[in-house]
Amino acid sequence: MRNLVRIVDGNVFVLSDDNGDIEAAISNPSGFFDFDSRFLSLWRLSLDGERLHPLSIAERNYFTLRFFLVPGEPTHYVDAKASVIRERAIAGGGFEERLTVLNHDRKPVEFTVRLDAASDFSPLHSVEQGREREREPVGRTYRSVEERCLRIGYRREKFHRQTVITSSEPADFDEHGLTYTVRVLPKQGWTTTLRVRGLVLRPDGREARERLDRRPRRTTEERQADLAAWLARAPQLSCDWEAVTTTYRRSLVDLAGLRFFPLTLPDEAMPAAGLPWAATVTGRDSVLASFQALPVAPDLAVATLRMLGIDQGTVLDDFRDEEPGKILREFRYGELSAFEELPQSPYYGSADVTPLYVVLLDEYERWTGDGSMVREFEEEARAALRWIDEYGDILGNGYVWYQRRNERNGVENQGWKDSPEAICYADGRLPRLPRATCELQGYAYDAKLRGARLAREFWGDPAYAQALEREAAALKERFNRDFWIADRGYYALALDADGRQVDALASNMGHLLWSGIVDESHAAEVAAHLLGPRLFSGWGVRTLAKGEARYNPLGYHVGGVWPFDNALIAWGLRRYGFAEEAGRIAEGMIDAAHYFSGQLPEAIAGYARELTRYPVRYPVANSPQALATCAPFLLLRALLGLEPAGDQLLMAPRVPDRFGRVELLDIPGRWGRRDVIGNARRDARVRQ
Repeated sequence: MRNLVRIVDGNVFVLSDDNGDIEAAISNPSGFFDFDSRFLSLWRLSLDGERLHPLSIAERNYFTLRFFLVPGEPTHYVDAKASVIRERAIAGGGFEERLTVLNHDRKPVEFTVRLDAASDFSPLHSVEQGREREREPVGRTYRSVEERCLRIGYRREKFHRQTVITSSEPADFDEHGLTYTVRVLPKQGWTTTLRVRGLVLRPDGREARERLDRRPRRTTEERQADLAAWLARAPQLSCDWEAVTTTYRRSLVDLAGLRFFPLTLPDEAMPAAGLPWAATVTGRDSVLASFQALPVAPDLAVATLRMLGIDQGTVLDDFRDEEPGKILREFRYGELSAFEELPQSPYYGSADVTPLYVVLLDEYERWTGDGSMVREFEEEARAALRWIDEYGDILGNGYVWYQRRNERNGVENQGWKDSPEAICYADGRLPRLPRATCELQGYAYDAKLRGARLAREFWGDPAYAQALEREAAALKERFNRDFWIADRGYYALALDADGRQVDALASNMGHLLWSGIVDESHAAEVAAHLLGPRLFSGWGVRTLAKGEARYNPLGYHVGGVWPFDNALIAWGLRRYGFAEEAGRIAEGMIDAAHYFSGQLPEAIAGYARELTRYPVRYPVANSPQALATCAPFLLLRALLGLEPAGDQLLMAPRVPDRFGRVELLDIPGRWGRRDVIGNARRDARVRQ
């Protein structure tokens, strides 16, 4: 994918080339996107018929960009007699673009400023798959020219989308864009502001979201004030290693941009999964991002729990892989979902989100002391726990399995590693379905123990608590017997349909440490494998070990390195007492972030660090991506040993030398606000 620049606010975003133009193609998935549709596929600026080239780009925050442009080829830059400043900002459910043409000549100059515009209204999922041109649109596209306005629309039965383009200055609009003819005095400038909005229209022609979205449209100044307030509420970090503070602040800013306000909960924000392909409601990404962000933004968990609880499965629906109690995988609003060409309306094809929902609910209460949420969502949590045994245990042997009900276009692998080749034997064979991946058992174990605490302390049901604890203990014993590969010293990636161990060495077992299901006698061997040369690249733990048949350093789930995966592994290592190993992972991740200006991408390649010397971005990685954005928060938690205990925040810093002194101040929680200081030299003396 081309290196595109972007502005974003929740599920509204603009991807463009580095001169600000949008010219969508299979190799260039640029556009203005909202509500899972591309509302602009062409937005091309020219001056006197010449394309513009960038001198520089200023990125002030997640919702504004400024392009400094000149006409002609790069060899003409030195003597340019004109330049253009193109300022773009998310605004009013779309974006605004302020164009300023500067005349550097000593005489007046007449300029022709042209903007070509078009909309293909491709569903975001089609753009992601590179399939937007595989078939002609089923509906009808139309264009309407009005005074100072161009409307481009798409209608298919009741599905109706429209792009509206307006200008603050008079322009000649036509069906393919607009033209200005302006005269600019010597050393002066001319300015206009264009506004582009995407409308989701009802059959009566009214905007479908206006009754649901009660939030006022915010100006750029109001967004800037909101960002400043967001940063001020977060804990303040200082560290001797500058890359840590840079990464921390960038993560806070990116997370602010990924806040998504669901229409059914317009006053509460949850994390959207990421750009460009997942700017929508998701289960796994929102739950795990909210979990990682608890030390800095615990309120995100509230909307996540509410939204996913509202859409919790209630019936058996093969098309959507829905089952009673199951938490959704994703919710899409585009054309393909509207006409059930795809099942994401919503789609429930994930086996991990349901137990993780209970994990988040419990951890949120432990961190905030908000028992009202636990009581409010008792029914949803109980339904999720029932799902583990009634529907997750497909074979009736006490493990969580998955097998899609939707054989036509459902997701085959329904854990977090959901690509087709992700779950494999060491020799590369793919196991038959159903499959029981190891981390699913860890999540189920953790959910049962956490559910037991909630039942005993908040639901007034000690008998249920005891039953859950017995089930968790039995699961842990059974798991350590059936998944442990004794002659290799690690846990199987999965069990196949016949109960045989899927023996690939993979990062999944790091999640087992996080969940607590690992027997203490096996923990040291697991830690050694995770930090060994086959799994640890120097930047982080690979998803699949080097040397396995399907290992590929550029493989999405078969060799790449995922920051969120590593953050959970680091937290799991710290849980079992492997603080030094957790520190190595944190150091590798911060080093990698430094090369990306503090913004960790969704995944990086699994090349050994000594081979490339710098981290290689996975070719089509989402960035910003909520899971990666929040990974530094959990890494800091692991280094500082932050653990809620009643109304206290326990602290046990173990900071690597590279970090020096780390101060995290005003950590929010049920304790009010607390400060923690970690010092590498002092921590070393304590260890000695």
